[in-house]
Amino acid sequence: MKKIPIYLLLFLVFFSNADAFQFEQLIKAKSLENVEIKQFEDDGLAHFSYAVSVDGGMVLVDPGRDPQPYYDYAASKNAKIIGVIETHPHADFVSSHLEIYQTTGATIYVSKLVGANYPHQAFDEGDEIVLSPNVKLRAVFTPGHSPDGISIVVEENGEDVAVFTGDTLFIGDVGRPDLRESAGSIMAKREELAKMMYKSTREKLMTLDDEVAVFPAHGAGSLCGKSMSQEKSSTIGAEKATNYALQEMTEAEFVSLLLEDQPFIPKYFPFNVDVNKIGAEPFVASVEKVTILERNYQPGPGSIIIDGRHEEEYKATHLEDAVNIMDGAKFETWLGSIVAPGDSFYLIGKDEVHLQALISKTAKIGYETFIQGAFVFDAKDGIQSDTFDQDLFDQNKDAFTIIDIRNAGEVAEGKVFENAINIPLPELMERAGEIPTGKPVVIHCGTGYRSAAGSSIVKNALKTTKVLDMSGAILEYKK
Repeated sequence: MKKIPIYLLLFLVFFSNADAFQFEQLIKAKSLENVEIKQFEDDGLAHFSYAVSVDGGMVLVDPGRDPQPYYDYAASKNAKIIGVIETHPHADFVSSHLEIYQTTGATIYVSKLVGANYPHQAFDEGDEIVLSPNVKLRAVFTPGHSPDGISIVVEENGEDVAVFTGDTLFIGDVGRPDLRESAGSIMAKREELAKMMYKSTREKLMTLDDEVAVFPAHGAGSLCGKSMSQEKSSTIGAEKATNYALQEMTEAEFVSLLLEDQPFIPKYFPFNVDVNKIGAEPFVASVEKVTILERNYQPGPGSIIIDGRHEEEYKATHLEDAVNIMDGAKFETWLGSIVAPGDSFYLIGKDEVHLQALISKTAKIGYETFIQGAFVFDAKDGIQSDTFDQDLFDQNKDAFTIIDIRNAGEVAEGKVFENAINIPLPELMERAGEIPTGKPVVIHCGTGYRSAAGSSIVKNALKTTKVLDMSGAILEYKK
């Protein structure tokens, strides 16, 4: 199909119904006749995984930690899971590939370059999985995000119809090339990986037909890229027309563009790469090993305590030194960004159901093994937080030390308060001592979610200083 002229694309973007608009409508994906593709979405980790069903057989691509949704789906289709493909050892979540193999006997397919420590079959450039006389899955070596990354092309009736791109090609972006300098069986410098990404996109993925559907492993909100679209799928043609990283440029220009303004790297990313290379313990069994302590347990001095309750509950009453990482869309990410792998911690929920949900989220990044104990906290005689008085703040902002805990890239787009000191949340636990203590300290982020954690971290570090969480009030200053 002909490439859509850029002027027509812009016309469609600006004059179409934004809610209904999808890039795959610009360059229509080829229809699937003998194969069914199911996309699974984990909002918290912005993770997409897939099931490919053909003639009663099912192959999973990049499954998340909990295998039950895939078992349930296979049962609903009366299908047998016969294979699991890992596009690379993931950094931002723990996969269930080993557990699925142990439970179902399904073959695990992964590149030989991974050096996987679990039973598997090498799946590299040109290798095929024949699902039926009409359907094949073909491996394409596409390093760039990782040195061992593959994409999987779905071939139906002799034509390429879809491609699972892992963390190589996203919708509106490509994978970041700076996560494998200290993890995995192969370590590579970011510049080297960026050059690999240039070749993988130009020589492998962009040579596929425009109508080939694109199914990535992540969407908007993932830290595996820097500017992903809200769309969940696309086509090669649409990405060639709209993705900034696929436009015409030299290799040097691409490397420079890709390396600039990448987001921070959470502490847990290298740990997850290593866990996925080995294979994780079964999900339910590992979660059930977590020690549940008595209600309102009192950890000893110096303990790391993560309180997952809502900020209002935390501020009304909490334990000394507890860090308030509110249960929400990014609980797992911020837990793994603030607590280093290997550091034992206590986990708090508002009730038993909430506590189990937090433990399950913790397990998505393999941190359940670091939980020293989990318990419900609702004691009325806990510590109370100071309240942010917006009127008082507005009368004299210079009377406060303002700490902006957004990431450097966010601050570069515009400061909210000119005299604010920027210490990103992932660095705050180590750098809180840099904060001046002569005035009350006000903590703000971008929307009010992160400042709950940030203000609790600073208060724990600066015991004698009044620390205030601006919370959602920040939105009034960003208008």
